[in-house]
Amino acid sequence: MHRWTTPIYYTYRPGSTVYYENNVVYVNGQQYDSAAYYNEAAELASVPDEHAGDQEWLPLGVFAITAEGVNASSMYLQLALSKNGVIGGTFYNESTGATHAIEGMVDEQTQRAAWKAVDGTNANIVMETGVFNLTQDQAPVLVHFGPEEPQTALLVRLDETERPEGE
Repeated sequence: MHRWTTPIYYTYRPGSTVYYENNVVYVNGQQYDSAAYYNEAAELASVPDEHAGDQEWLPLGVFAITAEGVNASSMYLQLALSKNGVIGGTFYNESTGATHAIEGMVDEQTQRAAWKAVDGTNANIVMETGVFNLTQDQAPVLVHFGPEEPQTALLVRLDETERPEGE
């Protein structure tokens, strides 16, 4: 995997490389077609066959998915990264008891990481953030509920004592 000399931190707030405001995505200060941006994320979240058998994984951790300023969550992500830039892991919804394997990729050039459920459930939902964000204790994430419905959320790293029983 490419080693980045300058990590990019995605904030999804005005003034950053990529941000979301008033239902519009901006990339480098330019308005970006939301459907095209979503399609790029969905494509990035599809792991090419040549990487499907990646075996060496670096655990990134377990994260609660929440809104900024909210201290409660019932949704969790356990994520790992392969040397080839494949993201793998598990999504767990404590409220419903549902568990879904997730997979995706990191774009080496933009450091954009995107993933979705492997089993096709909620096929339009794609999550994304910068790969550097996934090394932090808290990281903004953009959740696409289809081409026209992005929402920001927050990933909060959990230590082992805070992890739900399903993880």
